[in-house]
Amino acid sequence: MERVYNFSAGPGVLPLPVLEQARDEMVAYGDSGMSVMEMSHRSKPYMAIITKAEALLRELMNIPDNYAVLLLQGGASLQFSMVPMNLLTDPTQQSVDYVITGSWSEKAHGEAKKQRVEVRVAATTKGVNYSRIPTQAELTLNPEAAYVHITSNNTIFGTEYDYTPETGTVPLVADISSNVLSRPMKIARYGLLYAGAQKNLGPSGVTVVIVRRDLLGRRTDLPQMLDYKIHADNGSMFNTPPTYAIYILGLVLQWTKDQGGVVAMEQRNIRKAGKLYTAIDQSAFYQCPTEKGSRSRMNVPFTLANAELDSVFLAEAKQAGLVTLAGHRSVGGMRASLYNAMPEEGVDALIGFMADFERRHG
Repeated sequence: MERVYNFSAGPGVLPLPVLEQARDEMVAYGDSGMSVMEMSHRSKPYMAIITKAEALLRELMNIPDNYAVLLLQGGASLQFSMVPMNLLTDPTQQSVDYVITGSWSEKAHGEAKKQRVEVRVAATTKGVNYSRIPTQAELTLNPEAAYVHITSNNTIFGTEYDYTPETGTVPLVADISSNVLSRPMKIARYGLLYAGAQKNLGPSGVTVVIVRRDLLGRRTDLPQMLDYKIHADNGSMFNTPPTYAIYILGLVLQWTKDQGGVVAMEQRNIRKAGKLYTAIDQSAFYQCPTEKGSRSRMNVPFTLANAELDSVFLAEAKQAGLVTLAGHRSVGGMRASLYNAMPEEGVDALIGFMADFERRHG
C-alpha cells in the first residue's frame, strides 16, 4: 500500500528516511546483533545512542551549557504537574502566572491548582474562543511569581506565539510540544521548556525537558521519579528510559540537521503554511477561525461554508490519500497539521483537493 499524507495533530507524520532507517535497523542495530529494543540501556551501544541524541538536540536548539536536557516519560501532561512541583519552594507563600490560550494551557492551569498554590490567570482569550494570542500589553504579570507558564502553540485552535513574553526576572516556562524545532528559539529567555515528542521530535513515549540548572533541587521532598534534579544527576538514566523512542528521536534530529537545521525548517514551514492559508483566504467556501496575527504554522484549522459537507470532505480526502483532517472533537471542522516532516508536496496535494472539492460542491 502506498503511504498517505498524514495531517494528524499527533502522533504526527515522521520523516520517511527515518522510518526506512528504523526498518533496516529493526532486527540488528549496527554490529550489536540485536534490536535497539533489546539492548540494555546501560550498554555501550545504547549509551552512544542517547548521548548523540542529546548532543544533536543541544546543537539544533543552541541550548546553553547551564541548561540540563532531560529525556523523560509521561508526555507533556505529566509536566503539567512536575513543573509546579519542582519550581515551587513553598506553595503556601507563592503564586504562579498562567496565560490561557487553549485546552492544553487550561489543563496545565488545572494541574497547577492541585499544588494548593495561588494560580493567577495572567491573560486569557477564552472570550473569543481562543482565536488569538494575547499581546504583551495584555499580560498582567506578578513580578513576585515563581514562574510564568505559556503554551507556545495551540494544536486545537491553531494559534501560535510570534513573540517571546517578557517576564523580567520571573522564569518563563513553555510547553513547546507542537512547535519545537519548527523555528529558532532563544533558550536563555526561558527558565524551562518541555515537549512531548509526538509532533516534530519523534514517536510518543519520550518527553524532552530543558531546564536551567539553577532551578533544579528547589525541593527535597519530591518522589524521586518526579524530581528534575534526580534525572539531571543521572543523565536521564535514573530508571530505564524509553529506549526505542529515544533512538527514533535521535534519527529525527539527525534528519533535521541534514535538512539544514531549524533555520531551514522555519523557512519551509513559513512556505507550507503560507500556501494553505492563502488558499483558504482566497476562497468563499473555506474559512479559518483564527486571527491572522496569531495563526499557527503547525496546525491550520478551517471550516467549510456548509458544515453538512464535512463528512463528505473527509471521506473524499481519504480516498485521495489525505488523512486525519478532522478537527478536534471539541471544535469540529477540519485541521491540517503541517509538522516538519510533512513534505510540501503533501500541502500542495491538499490545496489541489480543496479547490477541486469546492468546484464540485460549492
